[in-house]
Amino acid sequence: MKFLFRSLLLLCLLATVPAVAQPGAGGHQGRMSQLENAKIAYITEKISLTQDQAQRFWPVYNEFTAKRRDLNRRTREARPNDPDALTEAQVREGLTQMVSLRQQEVNLDKEYLDKFQKVLSIRQVARLYQAERQFTKEVIRRVADRRGGPPSGPGGSD
Repeated sequence: MKFLFRSLLLLCLLATVPAVAQPGAGGHQGRMSQLENAKIAYITEKISLTQDQAQRFWPVYNEFTAKRRDLNRRTREARPNDPDALTEAQVREGLTQMVSLRQQEVNLDKEYLDKFQKVLSIRQVARLYQAERQFTKEVIRRVADRRGGPPSGPGGSD
């Protein structure tokens, strides 16, 4: 049974990555939906969710990721893109807002650590955080491989 599940997971992940790597193929929403489905399967397996846990966990996790995604979007918007084109007051305001949003992110992590522990064991919570990082690294690696090079940006790969 585990072999079948892992095979299905791998197939889902492999089918998702090419769609994400190709602009215009199937629409942004379709690609994101495929990626989310692959992530759900990946996390479910990595943290060994029971059916009962899954029914209670996924609504909490989805709420958490929506809030986290919103904070990340707001942080990107607050970041001064060209500080030299702004007044000092505008730069200060943008940086102050960024720090405040990062603090909100830490508070969100604390809040949901407690919520996750009401559904999962502490080891499953730890594996959740690990699985999120591993999934993201794997998707980035596969996209970079398809594009023919290492991921760009500071530090390259972890």
